[in-house]
Amino acid sequence: MKKRFDLIIFDWDGTLMDSIDWIVSCLQNAARLCGCEIPETQAAKDIIGLSIDRAINTLFPDADAPTRTQLVRHYGELFAERPLSRDDLFTGVYGMLTELEQNGYRLAVATGKGRAGLRRVLQETGTQDLFCATRCADETASKPSPLMLHEILAATDVPAQRALMVGDSVHDLQMAAHAGIASVGVSCGAHDAKVLQQYQPLFCLPQTAQLINLL
Repeated sequence: MKKRFDLIIFDWDGTLMDSIDWIVSCLQNAARLCGCEIPETQAAKDIIGLSIDRAINTLFPDADAPTRTQLVRHYGELFAERPLSRDDLFTGVYGMLTELEQNGYRLAVATGKGRAGLRRVLQETGTQDLFCATRCADETASKPSPLMLHEILAATDVPAQRALMVGDSVHDLQMAAHAGIASVGVSCGAHDAKVLQQYQPLFCLPQTAQLINLL
């Protein structure tokens, strides 16, 4: 894939940051605090990557509007309790990002996080200067809509055929397919390789940092 791409767009949770188990725990504890049925681990993983509102609606379809509002609030408060640092990135990810940038690739983030949440993790991991564009679910359509990627392409003036999406969930790969963008799956997050392969990524890697060997 050398020189095939100019722009590499990464999902955040489960792709760059090792946060899937923490997200699942926060979702389950939010349910407990609201007196809702606690979702199974894989069910919670399956909604990671969606906007928080869409995720809550999917996990708790029978909850009324006030309860859903409480679930969102509790989830956000619980997630923010954990201090973050560069050590929370997957092994080798920071070095991969800096090497890609030094080699002339432009880097971006397309995430189901809200803007405030992404701003926090970028600051706490010291990665905010590595990305030329970022889009969050609270300022555009949730995955798997391609709108987030269309907006990144427009902001960077990169054609779809010169961009690559890297993600750990079916929502990431579906979004890339809808946008006409090639993808690479990573099985270190929400979904395993067998599930990701259904969406025909160019490759499916066990760890995100292995991308550097392809590029």
